[in-house]
Amino acid sequence: MSLTKIRSVDPGSPAQRAGLRPGETLTQVNGHPIVDVLDYKFHTYDPRLVLEVTDGEGRKRTVRVRKEEGEDLGLEFETYLMDRARSCANNCIFCFVDQMPPGMRKTLYFKDDDARLSFLMGNYITLTNLSPREIQRIIDLRISPINISVHATDPELRAAMLKNRRAGECLEVMERLARAGITMNCQIVSCPGINDGPALDRTLKELSALYPAVGSVAIVPVGVTRFREGLHHIAPYTAEQASGVIDQVEAFGASFRKEKGTTLAWCSDEFYLIAGRELPEKSYYEDMTQLENGVGMLRLLEGQAKLALEDLPECAPTPFSIATGVSAAPFVEKIVDMAREKCDTIKGNVYPIRNRFFGETITVSGLITGRDLMEQLRGKDLGERLYLPSNMLRAGERVFLDDVTVEQLEEALGVPVQPVEAESGFDLVDAILGLLSEEPACPGVPPAEEEFYRYNPGARP
Repeated sequence: MSLTKIRSVDPGSPAQRAGLRPGETLTQVNGHPIVDVLDYKFHTYDPRLVLEVTDGEGRKRTVRVRKEEGEDLGLEFETYLMDRARSCANNCIFCFVDQMPPGMRKTLYFKDDDARLSFLMGNYITLTNLSPREIQRIIDLRISPINISVHATDPELRAAMLKNRRAGECLEVMERLARAGITMNCQIVSCPGINDGPALDRTLKELSALYPAVGSVAIVPVGVTRFREGLHHIAPYTAEQASGVIDQVEAFGASFRKEKGTTLAWCSDEFYLIAGRELPEKSYYEDMTQLENGVGMLRLLEGQAKLALEDLPECAPTPFSIATGVSAAPFVEKIVDMAREKCDTIKGNVYPIRNRFFGETITVSGLITGRDLMEQLRGKDLGERLYLPSNMLRAGERVFLDDVTVEQLEEALGVPVQPVEAESGFDLVDAILGLLSEEPACPGVPPAEEEFYRYNPGARP
């Protein structure tokens, strides 16, 4: 079955006015073949379109459409990508999916490495899945920005880390994209003794040579769970090792900032927490381009909370509790204390949840399971409401990684549970004050992303 087959036509849309029908397959727009969502979005931008469609018997017809420039046609297809999501061709020595325990839902073992999702939703790709035709299409359609998991620019080291002989071509592909004016944001998963130290110096130097096409670089510590039997030996960062990486990256950033006016590369918040060092001030992170990698997220959370507390309304909130990851808990506690200074009737507790499911080296909130929440919060003073970061839940649903539901957690703890947008200090303050509205249908998930997951459940995290 063609995945460019029209599933439905929105009422009142340009497509409906033009007479397009569910069950037809879109094959061309203005003479351009439509292979997937990137072709579709690019070639349907113009106000006047000539579409070629075929029916179930293979009969072709031409449909002319007039609409506003950039207006959506109003077509829904069999899948959001109009194609199948592409799984990863690598076998990275640090892959988190390989460190999942057996017996979990199948979707948690899907490894995405799809360039279309990089452009549409910010996913990171390794470039090893791209054919020459697809690289040229990125250039021709000016698909930008794209997010790239680099890890190392040394070809031999990168090929060894990704266990893919094509991985060594990364820098060549990036140089070609840079010449074409494609913007790239980069990620380095840093593994102690493997791609830090001199290897990281080389990677930062070679990526910085592509500036401004390379717009930012995030360095994040490898995540190590207790399920690594049979995998390449990687130890989590010690405080001393993490401090060394911070010094290395900050020295690079200071030098580059003098030359080009931007720091370019930043360590994630997690590196500072492992090292036991103060986070830099919010201004250090410039325009916060690497928030999804946890770069500056905690400073942003704190800064937004301070703004939200400037004009505090009269309040008499009911007692509450907040459960979050070990790494974020001190910052959340600080925000609760800030709110209490403004309103002394606030009564709330913050509970850091230790990750016993994956192992206590995992300290982020997004990998906490419902089972750990139940076990560690049972019998605690939870007040009249319990708040959780929305990234604990499966995208668009009320389900934790271990398939425990929010409703099951509420029943076990005897208190209402409400997700709070994980990166929003404004929402956190509203929660503390008891002003947070009902949770969105898809907490923390952009509508386009949730639509993708709805039609591609195998790619859901």
